[in-house]
Amino acid sequence: MVREIATIGLGANLGDPVDQIERAVEAIDSLPLCQVRAVSGLYANPPIGPQDQPDYINAVAEIETALAPEALLRALKGLERAAGRSYTRHWGERMLDLDILAFGDRQIDSPGLTVPHPEIAHRHFVLAPWLEIRPDVRLPGGAPLAGRLEAVADHPLRFLRGMHWQRRGEETCAAGRVRARPADHLSDGKDSRTTATRRST
Repeated sequence: MVREIATIGLGANLGDPVDQIERAVEAIDSLPLCQVRAVSGLYANPPIGPQDQPDYINAVAEIETALAPEALLRALKGLERAAGRSYTRHWGERMLDLDILAFGDRQIDSPGLTVPHPEIAHRHFVLAPWLEIRPDVRLPGGAPLAGRLEAVADHPLRFLRGMHWQRRGEETCAAGRVRARPADHLSDGKDSRTTATRRST
């Protein structure tokens, strides 16, 4: 069975966004034929859309999956619905938002799915957490994404902390699988290194 690497963007700004995202990572790891390989820390940023809504919390996860892209998308939409997502206004409030940013080296342009995600290069809240876990990432046929950071630096972004989540069958995440230190341009000068820890229930 062929397994590929997919990258997923996570966002939320309703309810308890941090909890929603951490639970979403666990839920993704529990999907059939999927395993989370790495997760970024949590980042806070103002909404891109209407400004009369709470700030967003965002993160990026890298998974290994044997699902087809369309099947993965359906599974992610199911997780959004389970979290209570309702569709309101364009770029409006979200209980949980899950986007496929990339799927291996594939380029997909279908009515329901575009991969790589067309807004990657314009989203500070995607670039920074993605580069945190994959500093050398580049899109199919494209330049390294690290070179895009300067162009989006005017959109405020604040590193909150490392992700707390539990991989299936493990008490804590394996050392080295989670990169939780923010990029230098987001650091406040303090050593903010953390490790993934087990969620308390």
